[in-house]
Amino acid sequence: MTLMLDSIILPDVHPEAPLSTRKARLSDIEAIHALIGYWAAQGQMLVRSRVLLAENIRDFHLYFAAAHQGKAEGLVGVCGLHMLAPDLAEVRGLAIHPAMQGRGLGKKLVAACEDEARDIALPALFAWTYQQGFFEKCGFERIDKTNLHPKVWSECQRCAFFENCNEIAMFRALM
Repeated sequence: MTLMLDSIILPDVHPEAPLSTRKARLSDIEAIHALIGYWAAQGQMLVRSRVLLAENIRDFHLYFAAAHQGKAEGLVGVCGLHMLAPDLAEVRGLAIHPAMQGRGLGKKLVAACEDEARDIALPALFAWTYQQGFFEKCGFERIDKTNLHPKVWSECQRCAFFENCNEIAMFRALM
């Protein structure tokens, strides 16, 4: 059965399908938009426009499920590492297909972002989230929003929820 919410359609993937991981390509924008849009429509994360995804496509790591037992091949996880300053990047756009929840894919995607950050000697990461417990399990700590880098706020000013933000700021030192 294909999952649909407010005209957002996700592929009907098999939870035990073999998985592969790779960096995102421009051809993945529709699938990324649908997966993030699915959770945004439920109030679990912020929506990302196709234009914003295209501008930042190189930021994203993806998990795909192979076709398995009559179910479709499709995107089952996405997470981005977005550089904001020479000493800080944001883990953003983390979304896992509902049929694939509980398999550790979210943690693996965050770990892939951390590995990439360490490869370029980035000292710290942060995330905006509604899922504080998940990010705590990934080694992040809740911080006061006012302690974030000024570059974070310049990006926040473009958000529709800037004046009424209820996301939680999480931080992780890497070095």
